[in-house]
Amino acid sequence: MLSNHAKLVHFFSVANRVGGRKKLQKMIYILQKCRIPFAEKFQFHFYGPYSEELTLRVEELCNLQLLKEDKEDKGNYFRYNYEITTEGQAFVDQFELDMPDFSTHVELLQTKSSRFLELVSTMCYFDDLERTEVEAKVHVVKPKQKYTEEEMAEAWVFIEQLQNSTKVN
Repeated sequence: MLSNHAKLVHFFSVANRVGGRKKLQKMIYILQKCRIPFAEKFQFHFYGPYSEELTLRVEELCNLQLLKEDKEDKGNYFRYNYEITTEGQAFVDQFELDMPDFSTHVELLQTKSSRFLELVSTMCYFDDLERTEVEAKVHVVKPKQKYTEEEMAEAWVFIEQLQNSTKVN
């Protein structure tokens, strides 16, 4: 059990800071799809793949002061930002984690918006379908997002980039 907590704290030691709960959810899910061994189970939800386990684990880590949560006022909503604490780094340093180097993945994911990661994670969720079926499914489950053909093409390129990063590491 603690190893799953340690893996998440390790993620934050690599990511430094994650801006937003939705972005955090999408990053961990996409990393899982890249065969990075995070244990949280995901289901399809309003904003794509979502893990209640991840939400609870992050809350526990904040309560234990291994992660710091900042609430940022964005005008019409609040964004929750997360980063590892000194105590969190000391905690993760105690573990010998069997984790591949996923720093390249995190760097790529950090450069993208939550909206884009929502698209990528949704496409990954339906990865058992053909490309045209995936795109049709995205339009069905995400009609309000109005993803364009250009965004879909960019997402496919990004997914390929992530997969190539997995092969290298």
